Amino acid sequence: MEPTLSTESKRCFQNRFGDYQDGSALGGGQGEAGVPLVTATIEGILRQVPVNDGEGGLYSGPAGVAYMLYHVSECPLFSSRREGYLRRARSLLEPCLRQADAEPDRHTRAAFLLGGAGVYAVAALVYGALALPDSAEALNKFRQLWRVCAQLTFLDCGSDELFAGRSGYLCAAMMLRQKLGVEVLTPAQIKAICQTIIESGKQYSKKKRKPFPLMYSYYGTEYLGAAHGLSSILQMLLSHQEHLQPADRELVWQSVDFLINQEQNCNWPPELGEMIERENELVHWCHGAPGIAYLFAKAYLLSKKPCYLDTCIRCGELTWQKGLLKKGPGICHGVAGSAYVFLLLYRLTGNSKYIYRAQKFAEFVFSEEFKAGSCKLETMYSLYEGLSGTVCFLVDLLQPDRAEFPLFSVFI
Repeated sequence: MEPTLSTESKRCFQNRFGDYQDGSALGGGQGEAGVPLVTATIEGILRQVPVNDGEGGLYSGPAGVAYMLYHVSECPLFSSRREGYLRRARSLLEPCLRQADAEPDRHTRAAFLLGGAGVYAVAALVYGALALPDSAEALNKFRQLWRVCAQLTFLDCGSDELFAGRSGYLCAAMMLRQKLGVEVLTPAQIKAICQTIIESGKQYSKKKRKPFPLMYSYYGTEYLGAAHGLSSILQMLLSHQEHLQPADRELVWQSVDFLINQEQNCNWPPELGEMIERENELVHWCHGAPGIAYLFAKAYLLSKKPCYLDTCIRCGELTWQKGLLKKGPGICHGVAGSAYVFLLLYRLTGNSKYIYRAQKFAEFVFSEEFKAGSCKLETMYSLYEGLSGTVCFLVDLLQPDRAEFPLFSVFI
C-alpha cells in the first residue's frame, strides 16, 4: 500500500530529495566528521537554556537538556567533553530537583515527561555517570512513587498514558534498568502497575462498549498515538509482558492487532474513530505513524511476525514523504522525530536506505528552507520540541547500530 502525497501541505515541506538507490554513497555525518556540528549545536543550546529554571520537566524544561548532555556524554566520539557535559547537566538538574521535591501533588511528582519521576530518573543517570552518591538518593525518590502509579485512578484526566501516567513511569524504570544495570523496581511492583493498567483498560473498554478488550482516554479523548494514547500503553505492556497473566497477555496482543486494523493509508488518526484528512493529517511521533511504529517494532521483536515489520516499513514510507515537518526540529512533532523512524528501521532491517533517509532529514534541519519556513518555538533548546532532541538524533546518526528514540527504547 503506497501513501499518496499532495504537492501542498499545511504541515510539512515537500520532500525534494531523491531516494536511495543501491550503491548510493551515504552522505556526511558518519563518524568523527559529524562531531563539530553536534558540539556547535550544543553550544547554541547552552546559551539559551535558563540556568535557574526548574519548570517544564523532561519535555520542555532544562531537565530534558540535562538528559541530552548525558546522552552525548555516553558516545565515545565525545569522550574528551564527557566530564564537562555531565557537570553542566548536573547544574541544570539542581533547580529541577528542588522543584520536584517541593511539588505538593504527588500525582504530578509521579509524571515521567511532565513531572518529578523523569527528573529523578535523569538525575540518577547523571549522578551515576559522575560517580556521585546522590544517584542512590535520586533512585530512591523515583522508587517511592510506584505506589502512586499502582492506584487504579490517580489522575482524573487519565492515569495510563506516557507523559504523566503509569506507562511513563514504567518506561522510566525500564530505561533506568537499561542504563544503570540495576532493577529499580521489584517484580512485584512492576506486576502491580501492569495489572492496574490492564484493569483500567478493561473497565474503560467495557464502560464505553468497545469491540476490543483494552482502551484508554486522556482528558476525555481516546488517543491512539505515542504521546498520550493506546500505542505507547500497549508498548509498555509488551515490554513487561513477563509480568502479565497469560489471559491478560492475550488481551494485549488482541489490542495490538486491533490497532493495526485502524490504519488509514499508512497512518493512524490522532483519536479513535476519526477519518484522516489527507491535507491536514498528523505524521508526528506524538500523533501518527512515526510514533505508532515503535509499538509494532516491539511486537515484531517479540513475535517475529512479518506483518508487524511490514507495518513499520509502511510507517517509514509515509514518514519519508510527509515527515519534513514545519513545526520545528524536535522529536515530538518535528523533523528529528520523523528521522528517528529511519534509524529504528535500520536497526530492524540493516538496510542502508534508512541511514541515507535519516541523513537527508538531518541535512534538511540545517537548510535555509527549513530555517525560513518552520515554526519559531519558545523552547528552542528543549528535548521534545527543540534542538536538544535533534542533538540526540544527530549523535545516534553517528552510531546507528545503537540508535534509540530518547527515553523510549524498544530494544530492551
